[in-house]
Amino acid sequence: MIENAVQVNMEVHIGAPKSHDDRSVPTPAFVVTGLARQCEGKRRDDLVFPGRDGKHLKRPISHSGWFNKAVEAADLPRVTPHDLRHTAASLAVSAGVNVKALQRMLGHASAAMTLDTYSDLFDDDLDAIGEALDRAALANVSKMCPTDGLAELAAAQ
Repeated sequence: MIENAVQVNMEVHIGAPKSHDDRSVPTPAFVVTGLARQCEGKRRDDLVFPGRDGKHLKRPISHSGWFNKAVEAADLPRVTPHDLRHTAASLAVSAGVNVKALQRMLGHASAAMTLDTYSDLFDDDLDAIGEALDRAALANVSKMCPTDGLAELAAAQ
């Protein structure tokens, strides 16, 4: 059973996700070691990051809450939980992930919404298009050019 924890005012409500669909959130390898350490000694259904009362953490208070204290302790610049979501999605778009998969991970209604929200953040991605086209052309040049044209094309690179 998939459950979602949503805070309304100061109360956390546990229930089905709003779309009633399962959502997977992939975990990058660089996070797994620390996350595994955090899970040591816990049961499968325990919260990974419980509040002081052992229940779900409440949303952090913007400038004085638990999240801001953790950011300060880690000596990081000011960042919010939503900034982390935005960063993960933006890096995924920049890395060329499958937009439909990213849409599902973020819970967006459409891939267009995902791209409209996150694809404009990396201006140098336009340069990557040219580089990708160069690689594709060189990889397929034997199909497109006669053998003597291959040397000219390679020399131009």
